[in-house]
Amino acid sequence: MRIAVVGGTGVVGRHVVEEVTRAGHEPVVISRSDGVDLLTGEGLDEALAGCEVVIDVSNSPSWSREEVERFFSLGTGHLVESSARAGVRHLVALSIVGADVVDLDYYFGKRRQEAVVTAGPVPWTVLRATQFFEFAAQTLANESGPVVTVPPMLSQPVSTSDLAARLVEVALGEPQGYALPMAGPERMRLVDMARRLVVRRGDGWEVEEAGEGPAGLADGALCPDGDHTEGKGTFAEYLETVRR
Repeated sequence: MRIAVVGGTGVVGRHVVEEVTRAGHEPVVISRSDGVDLLTGEGLDEALAGCEVVIDVSNSPSWSREEVERFFSLGTGHLVESSARAGVRHLVALSIVGADVVDLDYYFGKRRQEAVVTAGPVPWTVLRATQFFEFAAQTLANESGPVVTVPPMLSQPVSTSDLAARLVEVALGEPQGYALPMAGPERMRLVDMARRLVVRRGDGWEVEEAGEGPAGLADGALCPDGDHTEGKGTFAEYLETVRR
C-alpha cells in the first residue's frame, strides 16, 4: 500500500517513513524539498495519486501566529481537498496535547489544522502528542550562553521513534476521530531537560527558568489528562544519542 507522509523529511517524518517501510508498505514522501507546496497545492495531486493513506506531520516554516494559522488553514485545506480527489480512505493528522487550551502562537495554528481535518470529507484520525525529546534542543537553538533562560513549562515528552510507530499503527487501522493522546513515560520541566542537555553537550551554560507563559503552560496543561498511550523511550536514552 502507498502511504503518503506529509513532512516526511522532518524530525518526526523521517521516523514515520522508516516505520512505513518496516511495516511492508511504500512511503511517498511529500515535502517542499520534493517539489510539493502545501500553501499553493502545487504538486499535491500528483504526489497523492494511488495513495490510500495520508499521515500529516507537516510543520509551518514560521512560528508566528499569523503565519502558522495561514500555513495550517491553507495547507491543510489543500491537503484535504487533494486527498479527497485521490480517494484517500484515511487521513491521520499529528497535533499537540494541550493545543486546544494553551494559547501559544503555534497552537492557534494546530487548532486551525484540526478544524479543517475534522470538517473535511476524508475519514480522519487526529493523534495529539506531547513535545518531543528534541524540544529542549529546539528551544536552545538560537542561544549562545553563558546564561540562557527557558519559559516555565511542564511536559511529558515523548520519543519521536515511539510516536512514529504509533502514527503508522493508527494509520493502518480504521479512522477513529480523536485517538488516545500519546506521551512519554515521565513528566519533566523544560528547564530540567535543557540543563541535562547542555551538560551532555558540554556547553558549559547555566540554564534558568524565567518569564511567564500562557495559562496552564507551567502547570501541566501540556500533559495528558486521563487515558493515553505511553511511549517506552526515556529522555536519558535520548541523551545518549546526542553528540558531545
